[in-house]
Amino acid sequence: MSQIQQSLKRFLPTPVRDVTRVAWYALYRAGQWPAATFHPWRRASLSQLAALKDAHHGERCFIVGNGPSLKHTDLSRLRYEYTFGMNRIYLLFPQLGFTTTYYLSVNDLVIEQCAADILALPVPKFLSWRARDLIQPALMTSGGFSADRRLIFLHTTYTGPRFTLDARQRMWEGATVTYIALQLAFHMGFKQVILIGVDHDFKTSGKPNTTVVSQGDDPDHFDRNYFGKGFRWQLPDLETSERSYRMARLAYADAGREVVDATVGGKLTVFPKVEYGSLFR
Repeated sequence: MSQIQQSLKRFLPTPVRDVTRVAWYALYRAGQWPAATFHPWRRASLSQLAALKDAHHGERCFIVGNGPSLKHTDLSRLRYEYTFGMNRIYLLFPQLGFTTTYYLSVNDLVIEQCAADILALPVPKFLSWRARDLIQPALMTSGGFSADRRLIFLHTTYTGPRFTLDARQRMWEGATVTYIALQLAFHMGFKQVILIGVDHDFKTSGKPNTTVVSQGDDPDHFDRNYFGKGFRWQLPDLETSERSYRMARLAYADAGREVVDATVGGKLTVFPKVEYGSLFR
């Protein structure tokens, strides 16, 4: 939170503060819009997104969350499936012997701390346009943006709840990168989307969206080093995530498509549950 925002919160009455916040964000968006539309990096990204529109029409894919349940999921079955991996999923790649088909991250803290790792991934990578300045130093050390045509920037935002059918447009983050993955999968035309590793259950507690520094091993993801000691991350906002998931469920249903949840022991109840093994018979 900026110093100006902190001052507004401290001294202004709530109704005035709310109006001021909306106006402030409108000005911010107005300043961001031209670059998010006309910057060469975004223009290249829009072209790549156009090529991906309905590229997987009628097919199925797996969105791979990062919960501890992945340790109890036979991921070898995904080798020849279309998959979306998120944030630090790449920690699994050496063990798996293969990568996910696509990778995405829209969290500023993850991108800032893992920029070099992300850029090294040999797959199409979707990142928030907002984080372009965080990735740029690593881009320069990796030979420049032009060296990796698989880097695609998305115009994602924290506000304005919606489910975007076309990923070339503004996309609401819905408090979880999984929601962006659901919108991307829709954009690409997938008819069935299967969630795994979306445990929707965290041992670490605290005020949602608060930035914290990990003090030790990570109990909330598939690897104890995922957000290990010293890593800065934001506490989950499960209520907002559930709201976004409900929007995704309706959008898919309206289009005659479906999202199902095959997470082993997952706590999410928004999507129909399926048994993971049954998907490969």
